[in-house]
Amino acid sequence: MRLDGFRALLGLLLCCAVLTRGTDGRAACVVDDTDTEVCLEAPPARVVSLYGAFTELLWEIGAGGSIVARTKDDTTVPAVAQLPSVGTGLRPDVELLLALRPDLVVSRGSRAAQEALGALRERSLKVAAFDPSSLDGLYSTAERLGLLTGRGEETRRLAEGIRGQIAGVASRAAAATRRLRVAYEVRADPLTVAGSGGLIDDLIRAAGGINALGTDKKLVALDVEALLRLDPDAYVVQKGPMNRNPAPPSERPHLSLLRAVREGRVLFVDEQLFARPGPRVGEAAELLSRFLYPDLWASGSR
Repeated sequence: MRLDGFRALLGLLLCCAVLTRGTDGRAACVVDDTDTEVCLEAPPARVVSLYGAFTELLWEIGAGGSIVARTKDDTTVPAVAQLPSVGTGLRPDVELLLALRPDLVVSRGSRAAQEALGALRERSLKVAAFDPSSLDGLYSTAERLGLLTGRGEETRRLAEGIRGQIAGVASRAAAATRRLRVAYEVRADPLTVAGSGGLIDDLIRAAGGINALGTDKKLVALDVEALLRLDPDAYVVQKGPMNRNPAPPSERPHLSLLRAVREGRVLFVDEQLFARPGPRVGEAAELLSRFLYPDLWASGSR
């Protein structure tokens, strides 16, 4: 079992145990993805979210009114976009965070975030850190956020809705007579493509595609020659902070030779929709499936 899957399963088991304790009025406790136990005596009235995916989750489960600050790139929820910024998720302004007196800070738990996490916890801030990199990781993170914010039932409904949407897309795509091989560009320079075992891989499979990269690595650096050898049926280019203003593949040296480019199967997508483990992943899976198999999604098709 991959580490992310193990953590997701552990998180769900812990959540179930905590839910039993939380319903009798005692503190809600979860173990986050840094193996830190986080306990709150009551649902937090003041929350700072340091990652847009968590902001979206908090908003969707009805806890958005408790958010008092955001990161500078956290703009997908209009009401939250009007709040003060505390910098970036990896380099937040710790003094400003302290001044906001949050009951809970929700942060990424990735390796890149460890320095910021240490600085926040050294100042005795209550921090829950999560590192969802798959659909299972998303569900586990949402469950634990729901417990901490006293929104367990709302979170269960949200997760059921996401699962239902993903299942509906997969069911429609299952009728494809030929599954297309997909390469997903994370970054154009240096050329980096999504491998297996992560959220993008989950979305490709839900959409009915096959990840052109069979490696277990979530991110794979390729040279142009390796990409040409893969020769995917479809090429997806994400646009966002990790891949700003990428040129169309048809305008790059040699990429016009790709089957996907020759046959017009190139899709530009919003990084914040596809690479963000938040409540809109079902929308992302459907968008990709409609691109890959338009005939299956034509009006009246089943």
